[in-house]
Amino acid sequence: MKMIIGLGNPGKQYEKTRHNIGFHVIDELANRWGSPIMQTKFNGMYAIIHRPEGKVMLVKPLTYMNLSGECVRPLMDYYDVTPEEIVVIYDDLDLPAGTIRLRQKGSAGGHNGMKSLIAHLGTDTFNRIRVGIDRPASGMKVADYVLSSFGKEEQPIMAEVAKKSASACEAWLGKPFLEVMNQFNGA
Repeated sequence: MKMIIGLGNPGKQYEKTRHNIGFHVIDELANRWGSPIMQTKFNGMYAIIHRPEGKVMLVKPLTYMNLSGECVRPLMDYYDVTPEEIVVIYDDLDLPAGTIRLRQKGSAGGHNGMKSLIAHLGTDTFNRIRVGIDRPASGMKVADYVLSSFGKEEQPIMAEVAKKSASACEAWLGKPFLEVMNQFNGA
């Protein structure tokens, strides 16, 4: 089974925030596949979908961003999923809004959700899709920025990048992540 994990924060107040772009990608995949995220276990919401390529689990941790690993590790253990069989989607301040960057390993880069995952998985070698959200304007705190909603002019750009990220996840179901990286990093 492959596991696609979107990072974000639960609750209505966080629904449309920059920090929740990972949840938006999971929602895009669930909509495409007609499989709402309904089940809960280990402080996460998930759905298991039977695809032609095999079983796929879509995951939204409900632990809040900074504790994402507390949900993901038990789910991986319970369903016997290895780090090579996951992809994590999350927001990245260091990429321009509307761009994605796929990687197979790396540091947390200051992202607390990724710090939690790396700590709980005991490795930084797992597939990831970083979704660019830009940096805040001068004088704005990073925490305030990532917990703010996208502006009207950003919304169509971010809707498009969620679709692009979902397409990268779909491509990964049928081919090695390295090939998907080559396909989507240059696009």
